[in-house]
Amino acid sequence: MPAVSKLVPEETVFFLCDVQTRFKKLIFGIDELVLTINKMLKIAKALEIPVVVTEQNPKGLGNTIPDIDLPSLGPLLVATIAKSFFSMMTPEVKAILHERPQIKSVVLFGIESQVCVLQSALDLIEAGYNVHVIADGVSSSNKEEIPFALARIRQSGGYITTSESVAFQLQRGAGLPGFKLFSNIMKEEKDSTVRTSQKMLQHRSFL
Repeated sequence: MPAVSKLVPEETVFFLCDVQTRFKKLIFGIDELVLTINKMLKIAKALEIPVVVTEQNPKGLGNTIPDIDLPSLGPLLVATIAKSFFSMMTPEVKAILHERPQIKSVVLFGIESQVCVLQSALDLIEAGYNVHVIADGVSSSNKEEIPFALARIRQSGGYITTSESVAFQLQRGAGLPGFKLFSNIMKEEKDSTVRTSQKMLQHRSFL
């Protein structure tokens, strides 16, 4: 039987990988990617899920794209960490996870799918975390690489999912606290979700 990993807000952290200003003109579907990321940040805020952000060599590649609304997270933004290795599993990130032993699942999104996202996912899986990669929340400067990277993650035990699916898994039900806020977010994001799905999920087969 395959493993089942259910997302629980209290046991989940969001990882945003390297969506920086120098990549803005290079990445496939960057506008749709940013829409997905901002949607996930709204979900993080509504459900009180911590967020960890990394930036690859920010002196050379710039900081996180300003269109990504990190300030809205307040204290839920645990850290923005500069890195030189491709994987997000830096000593600083490992320390953050070590300080939060309740964390079992990492929801991962960002760029590039075949480099930093892939290596982060593999390191996290190896470390024993359940890794959920958002298919409409990752991209690359070479879009043809994306399905192969996602397939590799899946082969290694990661879960390939969508922003919509993750959001509803974390909310769990209509009778729980905060559902009205959650429902309003999903209604606000409906058009963006359709747009991003049509752009980012086309031809992404992971079987």
